Amino acid sequence: MTRIETPQSRCRFALAWGDITPPADIYHRMWGAAKHERATGIHRPLRATAAVFAPANDTPSAPGAAHPAPQVVLALDHCVLGAEEHRRLLTRLTQVVGLPEEVFLIVFSHTHAAGLMGLERASLPGGDLIPSYLQRMGERAAELVREALEKLALVDICYATGRCNLAAHRDFWDAASQSFVCGFNPAAPADDTVLVARVTGSDGAVLATLVNYACHPTTLAWDNSLISPDYIGALREVVERETKAPCLFLQGASGELGPVEGYVGDPAVADRNGRQLAYAALSALTALPAAGTRFRYTGPVVSGATLGAWAHEPLAADELASKQAWEVARWSEPLPYRPGLPTAALVEIELKRFLSDEDAARAKGDATQASECRAMAERKRRLLHRLAQLPPGEKFPLQIIVWRMGDALWVGVQGELYSVLQTELRRRFPAKAIVVATVAADWGASYLPPRDIYGTGIYQETIAVVAPGSLERVIESIAARMQELG
Repeated sequence: MTRIETPQSRCRFALAWGDITPPADIYHRMWGAAKHERATGIHRPLRATAAVFAPANDTPSAPGAAHPAPQVVLALDHCVLGAEEHRRLLTRLTQVVGLPEEVFLIVFSHTHAAGLMGLERASLPGGDLIPSYLQRMGERAAELVREALEKLALVDICYATGRCNLAAHRDFWDAASQSFVCGFNPAAPADDTVLVARVTGSDGAVLATLVNYACHPTTLAWDNSLISPDYIGALREVVERETKAPCLFLQGASGELGPVEGYVGDPAVADRNGRQLAYAALSALTALPAAGTRFRYTGPVVSGATLGAWAHEPLAADELASKQAWEVARWSEPLPYRPGLPTAALVEIELKRFLSDEDAARAKGDATQASECRAMAERKRRLLHRLAQLPPGEKFPLQIIVWRMGDALWVGVQGELYSVLQTELRRRFPAKAIVVATVAADWGASYLPPRDIYGTGIYQETIAVVAPGSLERVIESIAARMQELG
């Protein structure tokens, strides 16, 4: 090997971000074990980031053809949105911006400390603030997209890979209870890939950075009552301080991954986790060469020893032109529903039973039993909400987008997928920079775990709505599209 290639894209790009922090006393309960309903303050502000990508060449491919459409990534510091809430946001974006739905990819940082923003929560303490907040958030998001569209400029994007051990496997066997729990499993491997990108303008100035990492933002849990982006807030703060440019975070395939230290109420731990990831990202970003170059062996130099010299060299014109390649594929992958999904009627019965048991436990003074029943009742409420919003029919239409920009393949997938999605795609296409953004669109798909863990009682598979083998099918489908896109 006598040369090192840095994956690169050349396109038109712009980014705009803004504050979308909800009222400090809005409904906040995200965890079944939480004792509070309303938030009690703000740890760090929440952010919406609109990143617009468009082909470097805006010329139609043929006479009379339409101009190539941009791709808009709208990243929100929220855990998820339900189908109805996502639909309203998408409708507002299309109305205000004037672009069709298929150009938008709405993704979530997946922080579990931002509050559960579901319209079905409107009757709960602080829930009355949710409808107006979602409306304001939609208006702000549309403004940011319009702002970004107005300042599109030709850029170069260079990609690199770093490593960070913040994320750990979280399917842990509890020998005492003879069951799996969702928590740090030090004996199992975890994907530690940090995919970073640096966006530079024609003058070489850094315009933005990307950090793509797979780790559930579950540092802050039931004892936390502050609105927070979790570790993502400190991550952005450190990266932006060093690069003097905005940082876009995209959550990878983290179905079985969470922070080593999590489920706490101390915001300082979330900040520490964020700094850990930030330093890993900055290390990879710092090592990136100038855009439009490669690192090549130039031959021996006779000195005290005969040395091997390497140097950065500019790419040829045809090589630079290849970085402008632009192709988009968007489709819905039909995944069979899991056999034996519970009916809403059955879940309603179970919900009433847990509520009754909670009352009985409180009457007896059994606080532990009452708390567990309250948590189980919350599980049933969420299950009812998911069942009510599932698309009709025998299959779930999982939303997927893959688009190629030069040497990079960007992937957006609905639902929470295990990390084998990204590790397998990167194994099959080692020469490409592969950006994987999950938790895209609404959360209707729930988790997509590997086939072999169905029936084990692991949390992620117990709430999965699609059949065993669905994750493997998605991987094959995406890989086939990637092959078609070059």
